[in-house]
Amino acid sequence: MEHMETFPKIISVDDHTVEPPHVWRDRIPSKYQDTAPRIVRAPLKEMTFVGGKFAPKMGEPGDDGPIADWWVYEDLHRPLTRLDTAVGYSRDEVKLEAITYEQMRPGSYSVPERLADMDVNHVQSALCFPTFPRFCGQTFTEAKDRELGLLGVRAYNDWMVEEWCGPEAHGRLIPLTLVPLWDAELAAQEVRRNAARGVRAVCFSEIPPHLGLPSIHGDEWDPFLRACDETGTVIAMHIGSSSRMPSTSADAPPAVGSTITFANCCFSMVDWLMSGKFDRFPNLKIMYAEGQIGWIPYILERADVVWEENRGWGGVADKVLQPPSQLFADHVYGCFFDDAFGLKNVDAIGVPNVLYETDYPHSDSTWPKSKEVGEAQMGHLPADLVERIVRGNAIDLLGLTPEGLWAGAA
Repeated sequence: MEHMETFPKIISVDDHTVEPPHVWRDRIPSKYQDTAPRIVRAPLKEMTFVGGKFAPKMGEPGDDGPIADWWVYEDLHRPLTRLDTAVGYSRDEVKLEAITYEQMRPGSYSVPERLADMDVNHVQSALCFPTFPRFCGQTFTEAKDRELGLLGVRAYNDWMVEEWCGPEAHGRLIPLTLVPLWDAELAAQEVRRNAARGVRAVCFSEIPPHLGLPSIHGDEWDPFLRACDETGTVIAMHIGSSSRMPSTSADAPPAVGSTITFANCCFSMVDWLMSGKFDRFPNLKIMYAEGQIGWIPYILERADVVWEENRGWGGVADKVLQPPSQLFADHVYGCFFDDAFGLKNVDAIGVPNVLYETDYPHSDSTWPKSKEVGEAQMGHLPADLVERIVRGNAIDLLGLTPEGLWAGAA
C-alpha cells in the first residue's frame, strides 16, 4: 500500500467549547435569574488543584486578587481558568490561574473564530465537550433545584444544536448533548428529543458511582441505554467526567494525575466489557475522549483471560456472552491526540476502533500542530489506515456526510 503523501483533513472527536455568557441567560425563564447560571466578574481569593481536587474561592468586590469571570449557579462559584483555554500561550505561560473572556482566544467561545482556528490546524470538523456544565453535565446533577437543572440541561442542548452547531458553523461543528443524569427516564427522553434533530452523541460519566449515581452493572440506566441503542446515539465519556481525576494521594502534585489520566477510561472500559450491556443493547457504541490508546491491548488480553478462566466465579458467565475483545471491537472506540506507542501497536487495538482528536483549546491540545503530530506518529502506517483513523471512523460512528460534515436533522 502507498503511504500518505498528504495528511487527511482531521475530524476531531474531542474539542471543547467555552460557553458564552448568554447561553442560559437567554434560554431560562426570568424567574430564575438569581439562581440560573450567569457570569459575574469578581476577584479570585484563592485557588488550588491538589490531589485531583479543584478548589477555587471567589472574593468580594474590592478585595485584592486577580479579576476573573465566574460562573455563578445556585451556591456554585466557578471561575474561567487558563487550563480551560490555553491555546495561543506557551507551555510555560499555562498556569493555574483565573481569567476573563478577554484573556482567552476568541475561538474558545465564538463560532467564526473557532472555524478559523480549525483551518489553521488542518481540522475540518469537531465534536465539542462542555466546560461550565463539566464533561457530562454533572454541574446540573449536583444542583439542588431539579426543575432548574432540567431547564439548564435543555438550554445547553438547544444552544449547542441551534447556535454552536447552527448555520454559521456550516456543518463543521458536530453536536454533543447532555442528559439529566439524576433520572434515567428523563435522560432517555432528552436523547430522543435531540436524536430527532440529528444529534448522534451524548455525554456520560465514565464512572457514575463517583457522582453518587448507580453503576452500569444494574438496570437503573437501561431506559437511557435503550434510547441510545435505538437512536444510534454514541455515549461519549471524557476523562474526568466522574468529577474525580486519578491521583494517588491528597498531596500528590497535578503532574501525577496528568500522567495517569487514562486510568479512569481503563477502569470504565472494563466495567462496560463485564457489564453485559453490549449483549442486551447490540447497537450501543461508546467512546473514550482523551483517554489515549496505548494501554488498551493489555487490558483486552487480561479481560479475555479472566472471561475464559475465571467467569465461573467472576459473576459474568450468564451475562457476558462473548469475549471482551470481541465486544470491544464491536462497541468501543478509543480516542487519542498524542500516543506514538499506541499507534505502533494499533493492529492490536483495531484500526476501526481508533479516533483522532486535537483537544482545542485545552492545555494538552496539539493545536496548531495537530497535523504535524499526526504525520510524525502515523508516518509508518499505510495511507488508507491513516484516513480511517483521522476521519473515516468518525464519519461512520457519528453519521456524518461522506464529506465529514454534520447534516443536521433529516
